[in-house]
Amino acid sequence: MYKRRLLMAAAVAAAAISTEVRAEDVFKIGSSVGLTGYAAVIDRAWRDGLAVAADALNERGGLLGKKIEVVVEDNHSQPQDAVVGYRKMISSDKVNLFDSGCVSAGNFAAASFVVQASLPMYLCSILPQREQEQVWAFSFLAPPKFEIESRYRYLKEKTSVRKIGILYDPTPYALMMKGLGEQLAKDFGLEVVAQDTYKPDDADMTVQLGRINAAGGGAVVKIGQGGSTVTAAKNIKQLGLDKMLLLSSNDDGSIFKQAGEVLGDRFLFVAPPVQLPKQLKPGPTKDAVDAFLKYWAPKYPDRDPTNGARAWDSMMVLAKAAEIAKSTEGKAIRDATEKVPAYQGAYAVFNFSAKQHVGITENPFLIGKFANGELVSAE
Repeated sequence: MYKRRLLMAAAVAAAAISTEVRAEDVFKIGSSVGLTGYAAVIDRAWRDGLAVAADALNERGGLLGKKIEVVVEDNHSQPQDAVVGYRKMISSDKVNLFDSGCVSAGNFAAASFVVQASLPMYLCSILPQREQEQVWAFSFLAPPKFEIESRYRYLKEKTSVRKIGILYDPTPYALMMKGLGEQLAKDFGLEVVAQDTYKPDDADMTVQLGRINAAGGGAVVKIGQGGSTVTAAKNIKQLGLDKMLLLSSNDDGSIFKQAGEVLGDRFLFVAPPVQLPKQLKPGPTKDAVDAFLKYWAPKYPDRDPTNGARAWDSMMVLAKAAEIAKSTEGKAIRDATEKVPAYQGAYAVFNFSAKQHVGITENPFLIGKFANGELVSAE
């Protein structure tokens, strides 16, 4: 009996040691994403992009021999829920790094205690606002000015519209972009004749659009993502504004198709190269897009690849950082991310440095439209 107990105790101890070894061989990436709420379309793609990148990297041996595991918490597109999820992933899941979605307010709210835990933050969103938090955060979102400049350049060079209205949601990113929209308009010979806001879940924007039209706006520069873009397109048609253009922020292709079906060629949108893959010529950009689509397309043949591509790129930058650091420890990864050479991703080229934690430094955007049932270049 005593011998049997000894054998059982030895087996339990061996299992515990085995579990501990297995845990040490795993690199956990925490991701706070809005799988429900206004950010759902984008953040679901972000989550899935992380997953296909984890599969690809694990096929190559993971991060320095450690298997990558992605831990996901739905923040419901709400800052308070993001805080709860972040705290759980730090305390219970023991994640090694965060690679979170596009709910900027949620990422901001959690940044202080993520930094206290000395964990790097790779983000779909803009950087937190406090300098001490930015030290640990890296943004894979294009600077807001690039989306504005691309739309303004198109209006200047391809249309006769010179008076515009800005329609924006109340998120930190949209407010930042709205301010840039005001500042940059004169550089392109445009006049902002009206500005108005909306809530992401608004079912009607006819009042705001009517004000823009009454002020003489020939185009609406919409700042914000999700189904509200489709609502704006439908309201423009309902109001009979037959000459008004709607220029949307970068978003999921499903949104663009719905809005394009309503407004036709009067609906235009900002698109990175991966969103218009048929338009790409042979070269580094196409090679990077093809490398991503090799994993994405078989799993999600009918889904837009855009935000999945950005998530994929973030994971590939992480892999490069781990190679440079020769370590998966938090501070080592943080320091090494600043040293990753210019990386040609599927979404854009990423250039991080000690002074540059917003990785996209060159404007990658094209202007797209919906024609003959697909997304194509309007340029």
